[in-house]
Parts: sequence; C-alpha cells; structure tokens
Amino acid sequence: MATPNYGYEKRQRELAKKKKKEEKLKAKAAGRQHGDGDTPEEPDAGSPDAPGDAPAGGDSAAD
Repeated sequence: MATPNYGYEKRQRELAKKKKKEEKLKAKAAGRQHGDGDTPEEPDAGSPDAPGDAPAGGDSAAD
C-alpha cells in the first residue's frame, strides 16, 4: 500500500485558501465600485441636519 502524500494535500488546502481569499477581495472591490458598501465619510458630506437646508425649503413655500 502507498503512503499518503501529506505535502500534496497541504499544498492543495493552501491553494484553496488562497483562491477563496482572492475571490473575497474581488467581491469586496466590486462592491465598492458599485457603491454597495457604505463608508463613514459619506453621511458627513451631506448632513440633513445642516441649518441651511431647512430654512431654504420653508422660505420658498411661504412666498
């Protein structure tokens, strides 16, 4: 009976892990590209609580 080749099995596991990690990184990059991922910087840029936003809408409705 032949002895098991543990080195080959280990290499195959390592390759599978590497492939899976690369696929995750690609999916993550694709999500950022399409805007699926929300980042903390985005809500700060257009804050709805800004004092200039509310009075502008109220003035135009009153005139």
